[in-house]
Amino acid sequence: MQYEFLKQFPKRMKNIGLYALVIGACRQKNTWKNFKFESLDEQLNLVFAVLLYLMEQSLKEENCLMDDIGAYIDTLNAADFEKPLSYEECRKLGDFIVNSILSNDGLPMYFEGFDFEKREYQRMNISYVANKIVYLDTEIKRTSYYLTDDGYNLLLGTLEIENNMKLTIHEMIFKMHLEKQSYDKAVDEVKNIFNLLRMQLQKIQEAMGRIRRNALNYSVSDYQSILGENMDTIRDTRKQFLEYRDMVKMRAAELEEEQINVHKLDEKEEENLGNLLMIEDYLNRAIDEHQKILNNHLDLKALYTKELEELSQMSLIQRFSLRNELYDKILEHPEGLARLDYFLRPLFIQEPDRIYNLNKVFEPQHSIRRKTEADSREQIDFDEEQWQREQEQKRREKMEKYRSCLGFLIERLLKYGEFQLSDCKAEVEDDARKLSSLIPNVEIFKEIMVELIKSREIDVLALKKERSEFIQDTSGGFQLNEMLLQLLEEEEAAGKRGVRVLFIERVMNEETVTFDGVRDEQGSMKAIRCSNITFRAE
Repeated sequence: MQYEFLKQFPKRMKNIGLYALVIGACRQKNTWKNFKFESLDEQLNLVFAVLLYLMEQSLKEENCLMDDIGAYIDTLNAADFEKPLSYEECRKLGDFIVNSILSNDGLPMYFEGFDFEKREYQRMNISYVANKIVYLDTEIKRTSYYLTDDGYNLLLGTLEIENNMKLTIHEMIFKMHLEKQSYDKAVDEVKNIFNLLRMQLQKIQEAMGRIRRNALNYSVSDYQSILGENMDTIRDTRKQFLEYRDMVKMRAAELEEEQINVHKLDEKEEENLGNLLMIEDYLNRAIDEHQKILNNHLDLKALYTKELEELSQMSLIQRFSLRNELYDKILEHPEGLARLDYFLRPLFIQEPDRIYNLNKVFEPQHSIRRKTEADSREQIDFDEEQWQREQEQKRREKMEKYRSCLGFLIERLLKYGEFQLSDCKAEVEDDARKLSSLIPNVEIFKEIMVELIKSREIDVLALKKERSEFIQDTSGGFQLNEMLLQLLEEEEAAGKRGVRVLFIERVMNEETVTFDGVRDEQGSMKAIRCSNITFRAE
């Protein structure tokens, strides 16, 4: 056959047929209108809800009578669908779904899939529901319904296997086929594994595109979900793929050596050799895909952090209304038009006016080249180690200021459980030591407040779990999550109660909180205004 990927095509088409026949049966039946289910969406939702009920009863090996199905539909209708149907009509609806839609009024159902190896259509029988006779109280004869293998396959293909489990399951099946030397089936499984890895890579790239367009449209839950899927994909997978590749290489080498030195391979052995070489190729591609996922996973984290930081910085830009701050002021004081250029000049980013300095004319002129040569002979005494020590000392002092501010908030949070920033103002207003502890300088206080407001909800247990799962160097700069965990663990070691979740919420429609007499990085005294914020711990 020309295309290897068309092998077992009828098997794939049967999976398609499981859905196609149900949809086709729903479209062809006009009886739905008698039960007020007119749209295809409503019809399919009810059909699959009934199939799930049949599956539950079948798994529990309990009888599933038409009365039970009717009562189940009646309960769903009263609570959710809200159609004007009585219990008897719900029972008739259940009989219609089971016997007409799923059983085709007792007639066999077939779906044809083209077999590209035999070059003809293969007719495949499909049956969702079967029935058996049961006796209630040893005398009453009734019909009980249960799912067939096709019914189970239909439902198990919808939701029962989560995304993070698919790769593991296919990998287990692939390993089993390798051990049994069913190399033709192992080829299909390694293709499925490669496809899952490619899908995960594409999902990461699409997420990065959405974040670049607008990070606010990409929710934190989506970000956490894709990070979890990435870690499930990355964890231990590369090592296992390398082991599988070594095993496949060894078996392929054995067959090639046997073909060269012992005897010519028969048809089955040649097929096995071809499948082994194909498996090795797909394993190589899967390992490359795994590395791309790892690289893109790190890029995604860096991109999301960068975009959110830029958005938070935009919130610090001061804006004003042209109508209120310019037009109305000019109407009140028209003489201001004469000085309007002072206001508009910065908008056009004009170069400052140049002034000709006559004193420069009478200064002796020196050759620029000679001055450059003289400068190049100058000895520069630079102690790199001392400079590094000074920089490290500055970094430690700055980190202590971060710890001071964040530690002040954590201490109040553990003491009261919930407080507002306005409460802190009342406490530090007359105490210069506490004020310097809460606000070491304006820039550090602003940075911590922006990070806290941006986080909104901090899951401490999730942060601890993430830290235990990742091996990474401690960052040299300020990281809110790192310092928060350090402070909370120090408080827990001191015997104080632990914190599971922190909530930070801006209080709307309230006046801003103003702190007077605080210093900036240059040492100038300033007043800082901040929105009132509520801190709460669980």
